Amino acid sequence: MTQLAFSDVPLSALAEGLTGSEILRISAEITALKREGKQICNLTVGDFSPAEFRIPQALEHAITEAYAAGQTNYPPSDGTIELRKAVVKFYEEEMGLHYPLESTLIAGGSRPIIYAAYAACVDPGDKVVYPTPSWNNNHYTYLMRGQACEIVVGPEENFLPTAALLEPHIRNARLVAVCTPLNPTGTVMSRDEVEAIARLIVDENRRRRGTGERPLFLLWDQVYWTLTFGESRHYAPPQLVPESAQYTIFVDGISKAFAATGVRVGWTVAPPSITARMRDIIGHIGAWAPRAEQIATAWFLGQKDEIAKYHATMKRELQLRLDLLHDGLEAMQKDGLPVRAFSPQGAIYLSAQFDLIGRNGITTNDQIRHILLDEAGFAVVPFQAFGSKKEDGWFRLSVGAVSADDIRNALPRVREAIAKRA
Repeated sequence: MTQLAFSDVPLSALAEGLTGSEILRISAEITALKREGKQICNLTVGDFSPAEFRIPQALEHAITEAYAAGQTNYPPSDGTIELRKAVVKFYEEEMGLHYPLESTLIAGGSRPIIYAAYAACVDPGDKVVYPTPSWNNNHYTYLMRGQACEIVVGPEENFLPTAALLEPHIRNARLVAVCTPLNPTGTVMSRDEVEAIARLIVDENRRRRGTGERPLFLLWDQVYWTLTFGESRHYAPPQLVPESAQYTIFVDGISKAFAATGVRVGWTVAPPSITARMRDIIGHIGAWAPRAEQIATAWFLGQKDEIAKYHATMKRELQLRLDLLHDGLEAMQKDGLPVRAFSPQGAIYLSAQFDLIGRNGITTNDQIRHILLDEAGFAVVPFQAFGSKKEDGWFRLSVGAVSADDIRNALPRVREAIAKRA
C-alpha cells in the first residue's frame, strides 16, 4: 500500500485568517476525556442528548413516513411549498405577524440562514454592529470582510444590547445582529427594549431615505424563542413596531424548539427582496433541508396540541436542570464562595461567574475552565468563545445534554474545587 505524504501549502487569505470554533474545540476535548472513562458533567455544547431530550415522537414518525414514501429528491431551492405555508401560518397564529409566502425561505438549519443574510446584506468594509458575548457574529463578519463593531454588554445590561448602547454606532452601519433569548447567556430581552431597538432601526432608515443611503437591516435571531421561563416573554420587533418588518430578517427553525439539532430545518421570514437573494446564495452552496424533513416539519407545525404537550415536558425538564445549577451555585455564593449565576430566563443556557481571577495566581478564564474540568469533572465554555475579550470568570453552562443527576453529582465537586481557592 502506498503511503501518501502531504505538506502544508499556502491557502487563501480568507482560509488562513479564519479562526475555528472554540466551542467545538472544547467539545472535542471533552469527548476524548469521556472516551477515557472520565466522569464529566458536560455543559459545553448547545445541543441536546437524545437520551435526555428526544425529538417529538409525532415528528419522528412523520419523517420516517416521508422517507418511506420516497421523498428523497431535491427540494425546491426556497423550500417546499407546504413548509413555507406552514411557517407563514405559524407566525400568524403564534405572533400575530402576517407575511406573504415570498418572505419565507427554508434552509438546512439556521446557520445557512445567518450566512446567507450576511452575504446578502454586507459588502467588504460594511459595518456590522453586534454585542459581545454573542454567537459567531465575529466569524460571520470576518467571512464577509465586514467591519466589526462590538458592543460590550455585561450583567448590568442583562448581557443584551440596549437601544442606548446601539444608537451611537448605527449611523453608518449596514447590519445590526441581535439574538434573544441569547446564546450564550440564556437572557431574554424585555418588551420595552425590543420596541426601543425596533424604533431605532425604523428612525435610522427614515433618515436614510432622505439621503439616498443604503438601508440598515436588523438580523433577529430568535431560534430559542419558544423556550422562555418564569416571567420572561419573547417579543419580535414587527410585533411592536410593524414598520420594522421591512428591515427585519428573522433567523428561526426547529433545532432548539424541538431538540432537533440534527434534523437540519431552519428558515427565515424577511422582506421578499432579501429572501430572493438569500435563496440564490443558499442554492449555490446547496444548503437545503432534506425534502422528507421539510414535509414532516410542515405537518408538525400545524399540530398545536402535540407541540403544546411536547413543550410542557421539554420546558419543565430544561428548567429543572437550569434551576439545579442556579440554586446550587447561589448556595455556594451564600456560603461566601466567589460564585454567582443569573436566574434562568430562556434558551438552554445559564450564565455563571466563577470569580477566581487574581486568586492563587489565576489570570485567565481558561485556567478556571481547566480547574473545573480537571478537579470537578465540570465542563463549561468561557465567554471568550463568544467574542468576549474580558478575563472575568463568566461562563456558559448548557443543559441540553445532561441529566438532573449529572448536575446533582457534580455540584459538590465544584464546591470543593472553588473552596480551595476562595
